[in-house]
Amino acid sequence: MTERMLLERGAEQAAVEAALRAAAGGTGSCLLLTGPLGIGRTALLDRLPELAGAGATRVLRAAAAPMEQDFPFGVVRQLLDGLPGADPVLDALDGLDALDAAGGEHVAHDAHGEPDEHAVLQEIDALLARTGDDGGPPLLLLLDDLHWADTPSLRWLARLAVRPGRLRAVVVGTVRSGEPGTRRAALRELTAAPCRVLRPAALTPAATAMLVREHLGAAGTEESTHAFHAASAGNPLVLTCLLQHAAGGGPAGPAAPHPPRLTERVRACLRGLPTAERDLAAALCVLGEHTGLPLAARLAHLDEHAGTRALRSLRELGLLTPAGPPRFVHDAVREAAAAGTSPDACRRLHESAADLLYEQGAPDTHVADQIMAAGGGHRPWSTAVLRAAARAARTAGAPQQAAGYLRRALQDHPEAGRRRAGLLTELAAAVRDTDAPAGARHAAQAALLPVTPADRALAVLQIPPAFLGTLPQDAAATLQRIAAELGPAALLKGVPREAALRLEARLRHARREDPAALAAAVERLRAPVPGPLLPDSPAGRELTAVLLNSAAVAGALPAGEVARLGRYVLEREPAAPRREHSALPLVVLALCAADTVEPAVSWLAAGQRVRAAENVPADAVDHMEQALVLLARGRLTHAREHAERVVDLAQARRGPAGASFAVVLAAVALEVRDPDFGARVLSLGAGPAPGLATTSMLQLLEAAAEAARGAWDAALETVLSSGRQLAAAGWHNSALFPWRPWAISLHHRLGDLPAARALADEEHERAARWGAPAVLGRALRLKGRLYEGPRGAALLREAVAVLRSSAHQLELARGLQALGRALGGGAEADAALHEAGELAVACGVPRLARRSGHEELDTAGGPAPASVLTPAERRVADLAGRGLTNQSIARELGVSARAVEKHLTNSYRKLGVRGRTEMIARYSGSQLGRVG
Repeated sequence: MTERMLLERGAEQAAVEAALRAAAGGTGSCLLLTGPLGIGRTALLDRLPELAGAGATRVLRAAAAPMEQDFPFGVVRQLLDGLPGADPVLDALDGLDALDAAGGEHVAHDAHGEPDEHAVLQEIDALLARTGDDGGPPLLLLLDDLHWADTPSLRWLARLAVRPGRLRAVVVGTVRSGEPGTRRAALRELTAAPCRVLRPAALTPAATAMLVREHLGAAGTEESTHAFHAASAGNPLVLTCLLQHAAGGGPAGPAAPHPPRLTERVRACLRGLPTAERDLAAALCVLGEHTGLPLAARLAHLDEHAGTRALRSLRELGLLTPAGPPRFVHDAVREAAAAGTSPDACRRLHESAADLLYEQGAPDTHVADQIMAAGGGHRPWSTAVLRAAARAARTAGAPQQAAGYLRRALQDHPEAGRRRAGLLTELAAAVRDTDAPAGARHAAQAALLPVTPADRALAVLQIPPAFLGTLPQDAAATLQRIAAELGPAALLKGVPREAALRLEARLRHARREDPAALAAAVERLRAPVPGPLLPDSPAGRELTAVLLNSAAVAGALPAGEVARLGRYVLEREPAAPRREHSALPLVVLALCAADTVEPAVSWLAAGQRVRAAENVPADAVDHMEQALVLLARGRLTHAREHAERVVDLAQARRGPAGASFAVVLAAVALEVRDPDFGARVLSLGAGPAPGLATTSMLQLLEAAAEAARGAWDAALETVLSSGRQLAAAGWHNSALFPWRPWAISLHHRLGDLPAARALADEEHERAARWGAPAVLGRALRLKGRLYEGPRGAALLREAVAVLRSSAHQLELARGLQALGRALGGGAEADAALHEAGELAVACGVPRLARRSGHEELDTAGGPAPASVLTPAERRVADLAGRGLTNQSIARELGVSARAVEKHLTNSYRKLGVRGRTEMIARYSGSQLGRVG
């Protein structure tokens, strides 16, 4: 470790080497090494004897210790111990000790009647002069930790430092900055003498990089080097402890649990400090990052002067940052300071800190943190502070922190009443995203307390609504009971009315797999507006969204009417972030099914602007909605990107939430036909009781996988099974659940033309009734492919004509491609195929291929253009084309190597190449970089 801690200590070593040369010539000198804890003073002292080489100096060593400060001449005795001719001097020192112990009665006095200490000190000088005379090597006196040295030894050193040239010796001592001993008069006398003071500096990033590579080898990346340097602030002790801990099998990284050796060193340093410094350190531990010196000093019961002096000492010791607000240089220092405070004292400090912060009007979360740390103890204002802190934490995206505040507040309100019910309701809202069953339990507990029906309704409305999934039966039963108690919305006003409408929305959505309930929901939608569905009522819009979804899955209203109502809702609904527990995604889904995506696109764009202004990252619901509208426009490349983000975000949240996302993800996977992505979606949808929407879409995805393996019969049976389940529930709209288009193609593939035509007629009829251009055009295309000659061509021409009014550009491309093939040549066929190819490339489907009984478009004849890549993929591919490695690309773009690898994999797939070499051979870097 000594070698490691001597990086960048050339200036200090050069100064000692020069002093040794001067001493060899007869001129002695004195040097002091000073600096904070862990800067490497002792390590440098240990290295000094090697500088002169073997036999070039005679080294005498001594080290002071806290327990020996009251032992007179203890440091001097260590230096002289074992030195030839030292016994008389040591005896004289013993005599001085006896004088001190006996009041001066048993030791000889000088001519003036004083103890002859001066004569003894001269004998020490004479002994050292004889030891380092011209006949031998000069002396190197190494004195460690002089801040703990006894006072007589310091007086001797100060006397020697005034005239160091009397000896052929170099005296090198170390002093830790900030130690209480540095304020003693004897040490100040030494530092005021003509000694050269050397202050080793913190290690630079370059030295840190050398140590990281030495300890961690290949695992020591540039990123980890920056992190270790920032965590250690270049302090050799902190840095080496962190690296040794990581290299020895401990958790790697500066944020890992702190090495015990480092913690113990810091604790030992703190134990030696005066009470003021220890109390200030404890106060800073309690207050954390939320304070300055005045508040910390008040908490430590220090006046301004004492607080400033204690702060200066802690900074000089290197325990706190050298400037700015008082901050510990490393978490290990803070933990060590905290460990020195008893649990009772720590609790009292947190209680006092809560009071002080509250008095000063600090943010609620800061006060709440102190209440949490203090444990027990109720104050009149603590509940209000904890609730406000919980709201702030939820807004900041920290639901678990919010739940902690609320659980603490509940401890102060064990009695059944409205306040406890309110806290339970807020707790249910806080945990429903991370622990839906716990949220449902808290909401049910609140509903059982003696509160008003409206309060009970507000409580149970915190049960996760599952607008994208299913609602457990027990939760549905609770909602039904509370709704009956509250009464019809038409008879209520204000908050109770809003609660009643929201309860109705939850219950109707929960029953959407019941054909009778589905029909009733559609009839409810036909009720006149205004009425119960007020456009200015958030609850009314929520109910409208649910009813619109019912009408869309059933295909019970014309697409134009569903689009009109969906636009009506979005025009009145603020585009706020975090919509997972909102019914608004159902409106987006209905608009996409109706082939009217522009209102959804505008509304989502407004939501993106709100998120950007509030610095709120996009969540899974945001990406899901973007994937929906892009899919409805046929933009598969970008739809897949958002779908993959949904998978990444939802895989950490198994269960109903993840399964509900699988509905949209499966729709994307059915279009992009990537087996790996399809497998990820299938695994995400696996779970208990996923619901009909998820089950049917995953069945179609399984059928696609079976068809890809050539198992046509099995694929058809899977598709028909899905269709039977959907029909039994009254879900007939293939705009959302396209089982009939898949069954038509599979019947055709298997040679059962009558069955294919029968289903095609049914699909055409239902699509015409629904009226959305994308669905009707697809039905006409599928039907036209089943007939040869003029009839088939006429159907395909009609399909293209219908699809020209659709937002679904890929569906138009498919219709044009089918028409071009059916015509078999000629100007019309060539024009159709050319337009189909251009549209296919724009949509991210660059090739025509037959797969799974469906056709995809192919621009056959040459490599796919680089325009199918996203901007990020183009940047990565361009740099790869220039020969950069993945690590180099990651550094260039400031991303992870994993992200680079993912972008390259996507690029290979889209460009139809097998790897980097083939991509470079087909596309130059300039080709990739220019496209955009």
